[in-house]
This record gives sequence, C-alpha cells and structure tokens, in this order.
Amino acid sequence: MRGGRPEVLSQRALNRAALERQLLLRRGQVSSTGALEHLVGMQAQAPLAPYVGLWSRVADFDVQELSDLVAKRAAVRAPLMRATVHLVTATDFHALRQSLEPMLRKSFAASPYGKRLAGVGLADLAEASAAFFALADGAISRKELGDKLQARWPDQDPASLAYAASYLLPLVQAPPRGIWGASSPVRWVSAGDLMADLSDGPAVPERVSQLALRYLAAFGPASVRDLQTWSGLTRLREVVDELKPELREFRDEAGRALFDLPEAPRPDPGTPAPPRFLPEYDNLFFGYADRSRLSRDGDGTVLTPLPPGDGGRAGTLLVDGFYRGTWAVALGNKRDKGEDEQDERRATLRIGTFLGLNRKDAASVSEEGERLLAFIAPQASHRTVVLTP
Repeated sequence: MRGGRPEVLSQRALNRAALERQLLLRRGQVSSTGALEHLVGMQAQAPLAPYVGLWSRVADFDVQELSDLVAKRAAVRAPLMRATVHLVTATDFHALRQSLEPMLRKSFAASPYGKRLAGVGLADLAEASAAFFALADGAISRKELGDKLQARWPDQDPASLAYAASYLLPLVQAPPRGIWGASSPVRWVSAGDLMADLSDGPAVPERVSQLALRYLAAFGPASVRDLQTWSGLTRLREVVDELKPELREFRDEAGRALFDLPEAPRPDPGTPAPPRFLPEYDNLFFGYADRSRLSRDGDGTVLTPLPPGDGGRAGTLLVDGFYRGTWAVALGNKRDKGEDEQDERRATLRIGTFLGLNRKDAASVSEEGERLLAFIAPQASHRTVVLTP
C-alpha cells in the first residue's frame, strides 16, 4: 500500500509471481545448495521428488551434485514444515527445527501414533530414544528403535514409540535414502552427528519472523493463512503484524490481504510461462491455503491423486503457468531377436491433460517432455512421449 488502498493483484499476476519465486518462470542460474536455501527446502516424502523439482527449476541441473550433497549429509531429509519430510541443507535444518519443534510435537500428539501413547511421558521417551541413538553404531530403523523402546514400555505399540522419536528428536534420514539411482529403507541418525560437518559451527536458530520473510521470498505475495498452511505453524497474525513496516500490502481479487517483500519480483501478468513438469508433492502446491493462483478456473486446484511413488516417475504438469495435467514414466525391456540378442531399454512418458491443448502448447509440452524423459531415463535406447487430452 503506497499512500492509499492496497494494489489489487489479479490471478495471473499472482501466478507469475509464484512461478518467478519458485524458479519456474525461468530456470535459475544457481547451484543445488542455492536453490534449496532459496526455496527453504524441497518437499521430499517421495525421496526422488527433489531431483525432478530442481531439474525444472535449475539451469544445467547436475543430478550428481545433489546426490553428493545427500551422500555427504550436506543436505538432509527430515520432518520439518507441516511435519512432512523435506530436503534442506544441513545448516538450514539446524536453523529451522527449533522454530518448528512446537508444531512437530503437536502434530505427533494429534497423530494416530501419538494418541496410542496416551499416558507415556514424552520427555522420558525422548530421553530414552536419544540414549539409543548415542550408543548406536550407525543408522537405526524405526523397527529397531521400536523394539528397543518396547523393552522399557512393554504394553505400548512399538511402531508408535519409534515414530515419536522423529518428532521429538532432531533426527534425519540416512543415505543412501534420497540418492538418485539408489534405493534403501528409511533409517535414522541423530542430527547432532552432523555438527562436525558444519565448518562454521552450530547454526543460529531461525526466528519465526525470519522464517516468514524467507517464505515470502520464495512464495509471495501471500496471506497469513498461506504462511500458516506452508509452515504448519499457527497464530502467525502477530508475527506478520510486527513485520508490516518491512512489507508491502496487496489484495487479491477476492479482497484478501496479501503481504510481500517490497523489492521482490512481481512479473508482468502477460509474461510467457513455459510448460513445467513437477514431481508429486511439489512445493508449489503445498505453499498456499488458497491455490486458486495455480488453477486457470480458480477452482482451488484439487490435485488429481497419483499412485504412491518415489517422486522420480510421476507428477503434475503446468501449461501457461497453470495446473493442466499429470505425467508418468514407464520403463520396460523388450528383447529383439536377431543375429545377436540384446535387451533394449524403453522409456515412455505419458502425459494426460484435463483439457485439450492448442497446437503451440502441445508442441511445447512434448518438447519439454522429451527433455524430462532424457533426464529420467538417460540410458534408454528408445524414448517415447505420448500426449493425450
């Protein structure tokens, strides 16, 4: 608001701002570390989703660079925003978790696992879990931890006891989980072990106000409800009110108050937006309470359910910046018989759109799809892109 009523931002204006902040309007000239820090992490319940997400966001994305960060634990996977698993830099993990800890504990208490542990002293449970990790020789699975904890609480569900640890303690998932081309069950290590890897020593805890400013840099303009939905924290109105002197206020077309960093980029609504393939559970769709900026029809953007996967084989499609379809990659072998028998690895990308695309958009989607397929299946001898309305 500059000397009068707040400026009203159209749906397309909000769409283009979101794409720009998310490095989706144009790929960013940044490293994987820089992108993770700017985005305040990548949603990563599906372990390979960050790779596809960053491929769509980072120019000349190097899959090995991100794999190395995970392998060296310079980037870690852990429950953070919304109590869901995110991939963040090790420094950001230590900075973020303290601010998010009350939400993590509350989320656990409200979960089915937490409700099964009614009457168990969570402080005692956290202390016992920490002791097991301190003595562990390597990473621990939830089953292993549950079995150990049940020896002390024999009447309690071991899965619930173990599940509590990832909420009550600063734990991270151990590689090779989350490394491209690798596969492993979930195993946990204490984040305290990471401190030796941080050359600058312990990170300064993130204040909620700082977290709010980082959110706006990556997702703004946004409302208080949007910030709460993204973070999982509640009662943030006072935080935003305190920040108002540092922020610029807008309104959306429904009259809702939106806030943003004054100098943050807000592109012209007419800026062209190339097609983008996003993984399942992408950041973009979980950063807002009101997702109408992502739907051409303004319907709130109800995501089409996808079969559970590893994040590297299926996801959603943006066309002209809006959610327009889904995609999935199928890999298969076909044996061709000839003088010498050999397996030919085939990869097929199937793209389904909700509405038919015009010829220009269809061509752009197919071209980007070919690039995606080459990224996901570089060893395939035959690649096919199938686009259906």
